[in-house]
Amino acid sequence: MRNTTTRPARTSPVVRRLAAGAVGTLVLGLVAACGNDNDPTESAEQEDLKEGEAITITTFGEFGYDALIEQWNEENPDIQVEQTKVSKWDDWKAEVTTSLQAGGEGLPDIVALEGDYMPAVVAAPDVWVDLSQDEVEGRWLDFKEAGATTADGALLGYATDAGPEAICYRKDLFEAAGLPSEREEVAAEMTTWDDYFALGEEFKKNSDAHFYDASGSIAQAMLNQVEFPFEQADNTVDISSPELAAVWDAVTSHVELGTQAPQWSPDWTAAFKDPGIATVACPGWMRNNIKENTGDPAPAGVEWDIADVFPGGGGNWGGSYLSIPKVSTHQAEALEFITWITAPEQQAEIFELTGNFPSQVEALQSETVLSATDEYFGGAPAGEIFSNRAEAITVTSYHGPLYSDILQKFQDAINRVDQGTSPDESWATFEQDVASLQ
Repeated sequence: MRNTTTRPARTSPVVRRLAAGAVGTLVLGLVAACGNDNDPTESAEQEDLKEGEAITITTFGEFGYDALIEQWNEENPDIQVEQTKVSKWDDWKAEVTTSLQAGGEGLPDIVALEGDYMPAVVAAPDVWVDLSQDEVEGRWLDFKEAGATTADGALLGYATDAGPEAICYRKDLFEAAGLPSEREEVAAEMTTWDDYFALGEEFKKNSDAHFYDASGSIAQAMLNQVEFPFEQADNTVDISSPELAAVWDAVTSHVELGTQAPQWSPDWTAAFKDPGIATVACPGWMRNNIKENTGDPAPAGVEWDIADVFPGGGGNWGGSYLSIPKVSTHQAEALEFITWITAPEQQAEIFELTGNFPSQVEALQSETVLSATDEYFGGAPAGEIFSNRAEAITVTSYHGPLYSDILQKFQDAINRVDQGTSPDESWATFEQDVASLQ
């Protein structure tokens, strides 16, 4: 297998500044009324639910809540729940930010938040309800609970799922390209990122399909194995590390292996059908996207499967939270609902329905999860595979208050290279973009 040559870390000047100033700016931005007299840090006066009223929740993507909310509403006539679904997290993130800047106007009683956004929530805790209660103590994996907990112990979000990563792959495309195609064989071919990229080059010699779905997808997967991708433990912004340079160099030197389309874009979605995508960095929740983009049932001849492997070891991608803003006028009812919907029993059921891997300790030990298979993916033992992938996680990436914003700039930089900008030119723009965030 060919080794990927990595340039040493760049020595060009990079702005390094304590993020405390940025956090202060963030907090001021969140509480700014922008012409509105509301103060999102002040708890709203609580009201009883009137007949015909419901507590509101907005989710993004697919949380798998439809049937469970229907069940809840049947069993709890006095606390009805109404869900709004937004297709993309980036769209919902923009709405949340705009609402907070307008004093919380328009926010639902329950806000679903992507895990990468939680550092910003923890940095501005006065906007959110402290959800701590004895009933949920010890419910979640340590790193999931820690991600929503402030320094003084306030719990600002209930974790919904985690994202241990495997590799989902097209068995039929591997066979057509003359590559090993059985799960164990595929796993043996991609234990390191060097192996993975080399396998992609071999694949492209005999196939017109894309080896992977998006450069940004692979970059994200690799970042999930970097302990301090963009910020140090004291929240100092630092994009000069050798580890980040290695991710950048590996991805930008292999753009021809992917679709060269931004992940989640229409072109990315279309590529699953024509000309096809051979591998996807695959946390449990990604299976639902693959099914939707490929077609369910799968078109004739298309065979997806799951390999119990992830290049470089283990990695966690994603996992969301449910939070309650202080502007909610039904906080007690909202807390009662999210306590139920994030309980281990419900999370195990969601895993069966959507593939979203539980973040609750008890759910991970349930037979429902451990024995789960996925017929769409060749009957793969999905519960066993993703449990193994969870155990393989040895690094939890540090996400400081600016992580989500810097990540977006990093993805923008990757996308520019996909579209023909030189890596050095795009990196220089990335440095400028990061400096502007501080």
